[in-house]
Amino acid sequence: MASKTSRNLLIAGVTAAAVAVGAYFALGAGHESAPQSTFVLLDGSRQTTQDLKGRVTLVNFWATSCVTCVGEMPKMIATYDKYHDKGFQTLAVAMSYDPPSYVVNYTQTRKLPFKVALDNTGAVAKAWGDVQLTPTTYLLNKHGEIVKRYVGEPDFAELHQLIEKLLAEA
Repeated sequence: MASKTSRNLLIAGVTAAAVAVGAYFALGAGHESAPQSTFVLLDGSRQTTQDLKGRVTLVNFWATSCVTCVGEMPKMIATYDKYHDKGFQTLAVAMSYDPPSYVVNYTQTRKLPFKVALDNTGAVAKAWGDVQLTPTTYLLNKHGEIVKRYVGEPDFAELHQLIEKLLAEA
């Protein structure tokens, strides 16, 4: 009899814990804050992770020598153009091995409409989980928390649904 009561209490406890964990994630909690970083933009100005708060932000680590990065860039531009007026921003972070002159040339010739940063020392990529594979993209909510990480080209239809959901949040 005692073992049946203990078993029922254990099941109730496990169920309560599972419900609590589910609610924690369903309510938007549990997202990891974006690492504190300083981005050096092409114009020489600086932007910090703190500056990204208040807007849904896509942080894209890329390189001009990365075929997938170059291939996804028109979709990155289209995503930025579609949602920018609704409170969305993109920050493209060029990897440390990418020559700055290549990054500047690519940015100008492709007329990238969003901010581009140079990670000359590799410190930003290291802070963001030691990013080595490109493209690696992070989607941040308005609170500066990482909601999704993509390695390789994102599924843009899924990404757009997630951006719309995040833009609708307070």
